[in-house]
This record gives sequence, structure tokens and C-alpha cells, in this order.
Amino acid sequence: MSVAFVYADKPSAAAELIGIGKRGGFKTFALAFSEEQAQALADCGADGIVAAEGAARPVECSAQGVAELLRQRGADVFLVGASAQGRSLAALAAAHLDCAMSSDVASVELDGTFATITRAMYGGAVVETARLPYPAVVTVSAGAGVPVAGRSPVEHVRLESDDRVRLLDETPVEKSGADLHAAKVIVAVGMGVREQADMAMIEALAERLGAGIGCTRGIAESRRWLPVEQYVGLSGEDVAPDLYLAIGVSGQVQHVAGVRGARIIAAVNSDANAPIFRAADYGVVGDLYSVVPALIDAAADL
Repeated sequence: MSVAFVYADKPSAAAELIGIGKRGGFKTFALAFSEEQAQALADCGADGIVAAEGAARPVECSAQGVAELLRQRGADVFLVGASAQGRSLAALAAAHLDCAMSSDVASVELDGTFATITRAMYGGAVVETARLPYPAVVTVSAGAGVPVAGRSPVEHVRLESDDRVRLLDETPVEKSGADLHAAKVIVAVGMGVREQADMAMIEALAERLGAGIGCTRGIAESRRWLPVEQYVGLSGEDVAPDLYLAIGVSGQVQHVAGVRGARIIAAVNSDANAPIFRAADYGVVGDLYSVVPALIDAAADL
């Protein structure tokens, strides 16, 4: 049977990767770098959890050990969550394996011969489809897989680590924004909102919908109305909600690249030619200052 290994910083992302492996009929194992990670993955449906003992931090220092583990276990594919840490680990592991790699893919289909991937290129202007022969390493964006369930046995192994880099200290980043990766509905605000005081209207809509609030780069970095972790786009967050409601968002390719995983995209914009309508499943051409209050009223009946 074909074998897949997966790794992601967050259990929810790892569960999606496990789902990809199981959907392809692969025997799928989840890699964990602590006992806490291993226990968090124990109900995610993997065929086994491989917990690395004595692994150095940051986890990239264990890349050579991971590559050797994959080689010993006959892994056909290594699926890694597309976080900053995951990208580093995946690239180093692929180099040690001397194998094919594809980064930040939107979808992965596994069969007995190839991993077939799709990913956005050139700021989202082009979608590439490629087939990678095994062994292969793939970093996967959020929303590409459907989690499965089931209890998994935990196995402990020791990995070789590169001790040339040592973690001396760490300070948690204080985040004040919503966790958009966990949100089923996201209301995103763009530069079409004229005044910061008008954000109260957006917040009221989000509250009615039980939604997180996202934004474009200009709102977070230029106007600084929202924390940077709520900025969605090519150099911001990749999100995959059930509904992405874009309010006053023009829809430049850099922004749309971050929402390709959304199941439904709806947009409100006064410009009928706004690029967001090319990405949207549903669109309302109208003044957001009229449309949003109407949506708030309509949401009261949900």
C-alpha cells in the first residue's frame, strides 16, 4: 500500500492533510514534534502518529532526520501545512531526499503513481496543474482537504537533529485579531469603507452572521484599522471559510489569491467592473452603505 506522511503546526491543518492521504487510499501517518502535538492528533483518523523524541527546535533542525524517517518507511509523499515553519521543514526535507516538491498548493490528488496538484501562480493570475512523481514533498494551503476521524496509535521514534542552530529564546506574538482559519464565515472589508467609524456597521453584520472579520492589505497596513493577522491575501493569510463576504473590496489578484479555498465568495461593490466580481459566486452592485444595513436586517431572521 502507498504511504503518506503529514505534518502541520496546527491540529486542524494536520487533520485536513490526513484526509487527503486517506482519500487517496494511502496509509497515512502524522508526524508530531512533541507529546502534546501527538495527543492533539490522536483522534484525527491517521493510521498512526509518529512522535519524534529529542527533536531539536526549531523543527527545521530535524529535517535530515525526517527525510531519513520518510526514506526508511517508504513514504511516497510528505504533505506539509503551508505555514512559515512548514515551508522551511518541507524544503529542507525535499533537498535531503533529492525529490520533487511543490509549494502552497490549493489541491492535491494522490494515486498510485503521481501527486497531482493545482496552485495559483503570478499573484493568482494563472492556475497551474502539475503531476509530481513519487517520492514528493508538497506544502498545502488551508482548506485543501476534508478531515476524517478515528483513533490513532502513537509510536515514539528518535530523529537525528542538526545542532548547529539552537533556539535561545522565544516570545509569543500577541495577537488581537480573530482566528480566521477557524472561521466558517468571514466578512472582509476593503478600501470602499470610507471612515473608521463605519467599521461599526461591518462589526454588526459580522456579529449577526457569527463571522470573523478579515480585510485587505490597505485596511491593515495603510489605515491600520485592523490587526495585520486579519489581512487576507498573497502575503497575508490564506483562508478557507464556507462563506467569504467581501464588502468594498476591489478584488486585486493579490487579495483573491488568499481566498481561493472559500466554498462561496460573495461581494458587494458599487463598481460593476470591480475585479472581485470575476472571483465571486454571488455579487451585489450597489452602495455598501445601503446594502450592508439591509444585510444586517435580513440576517436577523436567520
